[in-house]
Amino acid sequence: MIDELDVAFDEDAERGNVRRHRAKKGGGRSAVAFALTFVMLAVLGGGVYFGYTKVRGFFVAADYDGPGTEAVQVTVAKNASLTEIGNELVKTDVVKSTKAFTEAAEEEPRSKNIQSGTYNLRKQMTAKDAVTLLLDPKARVSKGATIPEGKTANQVYDILAKATGLPVADFKAAAKDPEALGVPDWWFNRGDGQKVTKSIEGFLFPDTYEFDPKGTAADHLKLMVEHFLTVTQGIEFAEKAQSDRKISPYEVLTVASLSQAEAGNADDLGKVARVAYNRLYGEDFHCKCLEFDVGINYYYQLTGKATKPSSKMTAAELRDPKNPYRLHGKDGLPPTPINNPGEAALKGALDPPKGDWVFFVAIDKQGHSAFTKDYNEHLKNIEKAKANGVL
Repeated sequence: MIDELDVAFDEDAERGNVRRHRAKKGGGRSAVAFALTFVMLAVLGGGVYFGYTKVRGFFVAADYDGPGTEAVQVTVAKNASLTEIGNELVKTDVVKSTKAFTEAAEEEPRSKNIQSGTYNLRKQMTAKDAVTLLLDPKARVSKGATIPEGKTANQVYDILAKATGLPVADFKAAAKDPEALGVPDWWFNRGDGQKVTKSIEGFLFPDTYEFDPKGTAADHLKLMVEHFLTVTQGIEFAEKAQSDRKISPYEVLTVASLSQAEAGNADDLGKVARVAYNRLYGEDFHCKCLEFDVGINYYYQLTGKATKPSSKMTAAELRDPKNPYRLHGKDGLPPTPINNPGEAALKGALDPPKGDWVFFVAIDKQGHSAFTKDYNEHLKNIEKAKANGVL
């Protein structure tokens, strides 16, 4: 008789054989699954790497290799940011991307010292090399000039001629048509009954400029006129001249030029303008005239005559009817401004301090003036000036 336990054992054995057989078949499928998984991971890994390289390409700035090719001149504008410089370099094909330039500049601490001006560079150079050249004084083409406040147009032409190498005659010829240089025609409107004389005088704003080495005399003067318009727009000069001073912008500009010439100290610019307004439009002066001496020398300069100190001018010279710029024995303002005033003089003429002064005289060698309404006090101030060696 067969033992039941033996039968049970045999059945378990058979089932075990079947399970082992099935396990072998399942093991094949597992191997395939593992292989597929490996392939999928490889594919995914490759995709991740490919995506990384593509994304990395978006963040790595495009840059040229090598020292560059043909020579090119590039102008860096005044107060330009690194981004603005980079944009200009990309436009002229010096560097491949603005980002490459700004990154190279940020790695160079001296890049904050890049000056405005025109530079000799090369097309298609590395951003790092471009930064290096922009910091090299030898690469900078010097065509700059500084125009001080109060210079007349003729004096400005002399400065520009020395800076640019262009003849003075070119500047004088270009200046004959101020409207062609960008001065709007309404600037020459005046309400004081004086004859309108269109001149570039007053519109050549004093500042430091960088000029295009390839520019003409007209180009350089246009740049200065454009700067004048920018400054006057910024301080609302034309609007306030009419609303606050109740006269034309051209008349206020002329007063600014007179105070620029008469004031020996920046602190007195507005006070001199106030004296001018008090004499022209007030009731406390003996005429509606200015009686400033500076118009005489301006006319002498225009006509090629030697200028002279006020103390050396005769009464005949001060009142010469042939001199359209005389301010003695003649009411009103001169035909044009007599120089190119700076921003402080413009502001002083636009918004002068309150005061009833009609007389002033320089009383020390630092250029300070004494202002008064009383003539007798004015005479005392003159004696003080003489004692101080000013007159």
